[in-house]
Amino acid sequence: MAEPVQDVVVVGGGIVGLATAWRVLQRDPGRRVVVLEKESGVGRHQTGHNSGVLHSGIYYKPGSLKAKNCRAGKAEMERFCDEHGIAWDRCGKVIVATSERELPALERIFERGQANGVECRRITGEESREIEPNAAAVAAIHVPETGITDYGRVCEKLAELIDGHEHGWVERGAWVHDIEERAGEWVVTAKSGASWVTRLVVNCAGLQSDRVTKRAGHRPGVKIVPFRGEYFELTAEAEHLCRGLIYPVPDPAFPFLGVHFTRMVGGGVECGPNAVLAWGRECYGKYSVSPRDLAESLTYPGFLKMAAKHWRMGAGEMWRSYNKAAFVRALQRLVPAIQAEHLKPAPSGIRAQAVSRDGALVDDFAITEERSVIHVNNAPSPAATASLNIGSMIADRADAQLVA
Repeated sequence: MAEPVQDVVVVGGGIVGLATAWRVLQRDPGRRVVVLEKESGVGRHQTGHNSGVLHSGIYYKPGSLKAKNCRAGKAEMERFCDEHGIAWDRCGKVIVATSERELPALERIFERGQANGVECRRITGEESREIEPNAAAVAAIHVPETGITDYGRVCEKLAELIDGHEHGWVERGAWVHDIEERAGEWVVTAKSGASWVTRLVVNCAGLQSDRVTKRAGHRPGVKIVPFRGEYFELTAEAEHLCRGLIYPVPDPAFPFLGVHFTRMVGGGVECGPNAVLAWGRECYGKYSVSPRDLAESLTYPGFLKMAAKHWRMGAGEMWRSYNKAAFVRALQRLVPAIQAEHLKPAPSGIRAQAVSRDGALVDDFAITEERSVIHVNNAPSPAATASLNIGSMIADRADAQLVA
């Protein structure tokens, strides 16, 4: 007997893919929805290596998809965690200027926060030390609504809800090998040979999203270049040096926030990340290499143009990767009391950074539509915070395609 045609196949069981599937099922419980995840469990890549911050939306350009989805998504994520008993904490954050030259950039961030409706205030260095006594600041922004949670646990709960739905399930171990249109429907085939026929495909494949786009016969317009973020954790005796979250003033020309301190909802304090070119899309170890992935990155015109523009910053990030003393000095700009013996290695993460052929680092969420296919080609931070709202936005687009 032939398998029934699915209404939606979501490729990728990270937090955005799971949130999308759940929102589609909530919108219309009669729809058949399957999530295809190539690993044996959900949230094993970007989501599972996330530091767990519930971002406020203070950094993002007003009117951007990031700004809109972060604000609404944060509130939804807090409600979801309350409803399902997932730990979260509104611990607050300080963004600290450590020198006078950073004050104009700090002011621009504050103005964005105000425009985006973020609860935040400018404070003096002395006031910042009342919140974070060990942070070095000449001035700061206090963002009391920033929080922390466990996005891995969120993924597990979303998968549980989908699997428990009459018409939804998560297929683990399903590495999508081919996506082919046949007679107005799509056939999605895994490496195992299993296949699913569907009316609509949603590509939420994260680190593999551009490749999945190509498998559907479409042009992604960007290439995913993987950046590894390396972390340390504070030893137990040094955890008192950070009460909540301590962030630097970021470089506006680079879509990374710089090394920072993050208190984790399960205990402990994480320090980092830096941002270095990963030797493979899923190579989390410093010396792990995927020759295919590395060759793709190094021969991509967009990467070469980006590297030529940002080589000085890239060299500094690479130096901190292989020199712990340099990493410590970067942390000491924020918290001078930090010493090398306070740091122990922590797992790394990899960011799927979309880069255009002209070398531009795509900063906003990038969601494109073809007939009966929706591609999420770029979903960097704050995608985890915003995931439930992104899922709602994609569900809206799915509705429009399915009823057309």
